[in-house]
Amino acid sequence: MRTRSRRSMALGGGIAAILCIPPAVSVAANASSDVLLSMGRPALASSTQSVSWLASSAVDRGTGTRWASGAGVGTEWLRIDLGAAQEVTRVRLHWATAYAKGYRVQLSDDGATWRDTFRTASGNGGVDDLRNLKGHGRYLRVLATQRANPSGYSLWDVRAYGPGPAGRLPESVAAPGAGVPPVAGDLTGHTKKETALQLVASAENSTLNWRGEYGYLEDLGDGRGYTGGIIGFCSGTGDMLAMVTEYTRRKPDNPLARYLPALRAVDGTDSHAGLDPGFPAAWRIAAKDGIFQKTQQDARDRMYFAPAVRLAESDGLRALGQFAYYDAAVMHGVSGLRTIRERAVRARKTPSQGGDEIAYLGAFLDSRDTEMRREAAHSDTTRVDTAQRVFLTGSNLDLVAPLSWSVYGDKYSIKR
Repeated sequence: MRTRSRRSMALGGGIAAILCIPPAVSVAANASSDVLLSMGRPALASSTQSVSWLASSAVDRGTGTRWASGAGVGTEWLRIDLGAAQEVTRVRLHWATAYAKGYRVQLSDDGATWRDTFRTASGNGGVDDLRNLKGHGRYLRVLATQRANPSGYSLWDVRAYGPGPAGRLPESVAAPGAGVPPVAGDLTGHTKKETALQLVASAENSTLNWRGEYGYLEDLGDGRGYTGGIIGFCSGTGDMLAMVTEYTRRKPDNPLARYLPALRAVDGTDSHAGLDPGFPAAWRIAAKDGIFQKTQQDARDRMYFAPAVRLAESDGLRALGQFAYYDAAVMHGVSGLRTIRERAVRARKTPSQGGDEIAYLGAFLDSRDTEMRREAAHSDTTRVDTAQRVFLTGSNLDLVAPLSWSVYGDKYSIKR
């Protein structure tokens, strides 16, 4: 919000009026005796436009330096490590031309779960001097959720104040932001993909060890015949047939090849005709074969993971949204995912359409719940409500560990 005119001051009052936490934030320019907590602290950003506009530029002592995000669509953020748990009472943001129309100022104890201390959807750039804040945490984050223009986001300066004292700079940190890589915002990196696979395995197989499920096979009574493997390939929905066909192409002499005619015959039904009694035993034997394991992984990525992540990326979603799409594709198929998404888009704009990512993901999960309740075998929505919504409530859009969640009554966690 610009503080250079009467009109701008009126807009500032409008911003204060829509705050959720706390309701009594003031943007007045009165003096403050609080300690500057953020100067020279280690800073991290979701992306940077170039090496000239790093996250550390927003917390240095220079007047002509700034952080600039990449120009892509969607949510971006800048995070500052205050060095120790701090009470934060004031945050001063100096936006460059590329400012956020919608943003949140958040605090966290662990860098994973965030609490809003300020939120607006009507920012207008310039200097935002946010006072009388009530928040506590070691990490402070400016989460920019809606762009004012296509250029991304840019901040000349971020200054956080509180009673102090300022946290001591760790000896291992040579300079603000030095040697600190950005946190990946998508699932294409190995670590984030592994997290997504573990999250899905907790719901599909009640374990985080998805690699131990190559030999899994049972009929769940959901009208899809046999369900098996690391992602729940089904004899009644075509994906098991496609995967076994590819396995046979790679290794013609395999224990499942003889069941291909039966798999073609039962496709689209819940029948076991031609599969019983030998198919389950043959599946378990094949599961010990590295070629079969690799075939399962490749089929999972080709049929579900890659299409879901591509769609999420086109919608401007970060890792949490990409995982939510992937999990929906696993249960409902990619066509089902698109149906769920279409309903969500009617309720909220995606980030690539200029919408708020957190609001859109809330609408997507609502739509997912609705779809699950329509299917008797999938009417238990805890994999959404006690996992994905937990991360969304904590604004953990990048699926940063530590993560804790529960599915069907079982509790899981992923440490750092």
